Amino acid sequence: QVQLVESGGGLVQAGGSLRLSCAFSGRTFSNYATGWFRQAPGKERELVAAINWYGHTSTYADSVKGRFTISRDNAENTAYLQMNSLKPEDTAVYYCAATLGSSISSTNIDYWGQGTQVTVSS
Repeated sequence: QVQLVESGGGLVQAGGSLRLSCAFSGRTFSNYATGWFRQAPGKERELVAAINWYGHTSTYADSVKGRFTISRDNAENTAYLQMNSLKPEDTAVYYCAATLGSSISSTNIDYWGQGTQVTVSS
């Protein structure tokens, strides 16, 4: 069974940086597209960034373009989300997700991680 375990969340001041990691196990990681979602209190879960199975193509929500970078290391079975220039509105629980196949979207998620809290203070 696939497991996704996030790490790297925490409390950071506005303008700071965090790097989230998502450790994948149970299947062949390179067969899965991955993405990062976030959910703030009272808001719907939103797709923040996605990357295809070989890491050649990535997409971002407009709200994080130029500040966040998604990447993956298929040899290490890990996906990453580098978050720079963090803002208080980035505060949310961040979830890693994976889908069998080349691409991922909000409507085709096979597996979810448990989430990691990111809090940005002003």
